[in-house]
Amino acid sequence: MARPPAADAAASIPQRLLALLRATVPPVHPAGYPFIGAGLALAAVGRKHHGVRRSGLLAAAACAGFFRHPDRVPPQDPGAVVAPADGTVCLVEAAVPPPELDLGTDPLPRVSIFLSLFDAHVQRAPIGGQVLAVAHRPGRFHSAELPVASAENERTSVVIRTPADQTVVAVQIAGLLARRIVCDLRAGDRVSIGDTYGLIRFGSRLDTYLPAGTDPVVRLGQRAVAGETLLAQLS
Repeated sequence: MARPPAADAAASIPQRLLALLRATVPPVHPAGYPFIGAGLALAAVGRKHHGVRRSGLLAAAACAGFFRHPDRVPPQDPGAVVAPADGTVCLVEAAVPPPELDLGTDPLPRVSIFLSLFDAHVQRAPIGGQVLAVAHRPGRFHSAELPVASAENERTSVVIRTPADQTVVAVQIAGLLARRIVCDLRAGDRVSIGDTYGLIRFGSRLDTYLPAGTDPVVRLGQRAVAGETLLAQLS
């Protein structure tokens, strides 16, 4: 016997609320689970002490916001290069790519994005293609002169070759508060534009090196949305 329509509607309310919650609150990158768990554990241990409990819950909420992993819809135009990170465009210039990549000493167009503590810190592939190389260089110290990162800062560089045989480089740079760079890519992997490939914990900068002759379409001070904001259009 079929249930009355009213009963069906009442039964669907929890599912609708759950769907609304999922659409409103973005998921969290797995790398954030230990930090969120630590805050919740502190709140549980100090549940009888208002200050401790509140501090734990606030820490857990802050980490959940920092490690949020929102859905993004990248453009599908051939040759589109998108921002690899959320943040503010802090440099648009020509610069020599990291020497550990052996890409030569000729300056290439570079767009740098500074991530504040309030930005989502997951990184996304700026373009689709094959990963040619991944190079990590440990830092000697963390510069306080952000958003311009020191040449001594820790960094991880990823070189991606597009199906049209053009090369784009994304460089994760640890900043003043960053303590670890996470990169899930290896040489030989294939990525699609906008795929999540890593993150930097607690403050960072992302550099994107474009093929010679490419004109970036972003400007200084512009807000970038990872996986969606167009940095350049390759010919």
